Amino acid sequence: MDTRVSDLFGSLSTQRSSSQGANNGAVGLASRKFTKNGKKCKNRSARYPKASNINNHPPYLPPEVEEGNIEYKLKLINPTEYRFEHLATQMKWRLQEGRGEAVYQIGVEDNGLLVGLSDQDMKASLRTLRRMAEKVGADITVLREREVDYDSDDQHKIAEVLIRKVPDDQQFLDLRVAVLGNVDSGKSTLLGVLTQGELDNGRGRARLNLFRHLHEIQTGRTSSISFELLGFDSKGEIVNYSDSRTAEEICENASKMITFIDLAGHHKYLKTTIFGLTSYCPDFAMLVVSANIGIAGTTREHLGLAMALKVPIFIVVSKVDLCTKSTVERTVRQLERILKQPGCNKVPMLVATTDDAVTAAQKFAQSPSITPIFTLSSVSGESLDLLKVFFNILPPLSNCKEQEELMQQFTEFQIDEIYTVPDVGIVVGGTLSSGICREGEQLVVGPTDDGKFQELTVCSIQRNRSGCRVLRAGQAATLALGDFDRSLLRKGMVMVSPEMNPTICWRFEAEIILLFHAKTFHKGFQVTVHVGNVRQTARVEALYGKDELRTGEKAVVRFRFLKHPEYLKVGAKLLFREGATKGIGQVTKLQPASQYQHSS
Repeated sequence: MDTRVSDLFGSLSTQRSSSQGANNGAVGLASRKFTKNGKKCKNRSARYPKASNINNHPPYLPPEVEEGNIEYKLKLINPTEYRFEHLATQMKWRLQEGRGEAVYQIGVEDNGLLVGLSDQDMKASLRTLRRMAEKVGADITVLREREVDYDSDDQHKIAEVLIRKVPDDQQFLDLRVAVLGNVDSGKSTLLGVLTQGELDNGRGRARLNLFRHLHEIQTGRTSSISFELLGFDSKGEIVNYSDSRTAEEICENASKMITFIDLAGHHKYLKTTIFGLTSYCPDFAMLVVSANIGIAGTTREHLGLAMALKVPIFIVVSKVDLCTKSTVERTVRQLERILKQPGCNKVPMLVATTDDAVTAAQKFAQSPSITPIFTLSSVSGESLDLLKVFFNILPPLSNCKEQEELMQQFTEFQIDEIYTVPDVGIVVGGTLSSGICREGEQLVVGPTDDGKFQELTVCSIQRNRSGCRVLRAGQAATLALGDFDRSLLRKGMVMVSPEMNPTICWRFEAEIILLFHAKTFHKGFQVTVHVGNVRQTARVEALYGKDELRTGEKAVVRFRFLKHPEYLKVGAKLLFREGATKGIGQVTKLQPASQYQHSS
């Protein structure tokens, strides 16, 4: 991230905190002033990113770029009909680049200089922006207004506006967030509060609707992977089970959906947590840390897993109602120390105001090094609204070009779950890695134990528990396969186009780094390998250039699956474990078992 931009926002946080002190802690979207002399931050909430002196240049944003979903406009006052049509077309382009979301900065020149507008000009510009949004079928929400006050006695404002429109070929925007953290840190309770719309009673009532098994209700500990929905309409209002009876109603009323993947925190369910991270392809990860316990148990391990798989992560410090302010600050300091260590190289950013939440959402998506930290309570509801604002503004990571490229490839669906549903038959759940899948499409599934692929037909498709006729690359769904033989299916299989000619292998090579091993890692060692939705025990057949590996060392290793061949791709991220032994790497070479075969 541009250091001068971080200086700018750091300076803003400083001024915000000082104005809050003057107003006895009033919180809201109050205007802020840009000044020529930035002051040094004194409170922790404004320390990240650091504020510094900005005497040498007026406040500005990075220059506008042609690609992306951010548009700068100095003013939009009484445009001609031709100009208005051009502006509407430009808004369509920005919405397409942001997959249905765009951010307009009003009062900003194309080079990023914050000029600002008078109240009258700002109102006229926002009226024009609303007309443009109506023209393209979108809604607008003013995120924040800020005052610009340099070299002038007149007050000028800039406005940051969110434009949202569901793409014509989609039902809603979709983001997947994996929820990580140690056991008893409050993960399921937080999700219950967000998705049910009711605060917890302090004894875990909010989490009961999330549990899938009786033993989870009895112990209060998640042991399986569950999915929860949080929706936002086009105006940024929350859509959840508090005003919708079913998931279908939430999908109908929401234009943006956050799908939470609730993972297990206990160490004995680590393989389930790893499977959820590798196979469900989350866009972001939310690490929940209990304020009264701090960093304990599997917290470090989950943070390391997310970083190894390069999943952007933000942190929520929960249960702040159970402890004193000093205890919360101590937990936050612990997190800051870990995040700034050489292995992490993250920039912690404590979110204390609504303005911080807006800034954090935008910077988090732009720079992988920024790590927002929220402190909240699921019982009192303290700072819960800041997390909701963050989710509402959080943009998708991939742009429309990347998705279009994936959609042009052959169809490939990863199987993560298998169910038998009465009156429906066999149903498989997973993610479409590439291509497009339609109802009635003929695909092949495999590899079986003998390396073959079986033909099948997709009878129907559901996304987020509501019907869907077409599935596009990157989307998660469940597919009904009718009366297909369940004994031929297992987790880790793929459903692909018959003309794809997939490569299946028993052996593969990977460049690995050994994160931890008590003794030496050598030929003949057996580990559990995770590659995407594939999870199987493999034996080390060879270490190239070395006889053995110790903690922290790198090598190219040849693995061999023990039970059945798998479908892999070169370049896929790899994670392996066995007891305390852990390592990460990347698949570099495949040794095909045989040519692709399929049977009816």
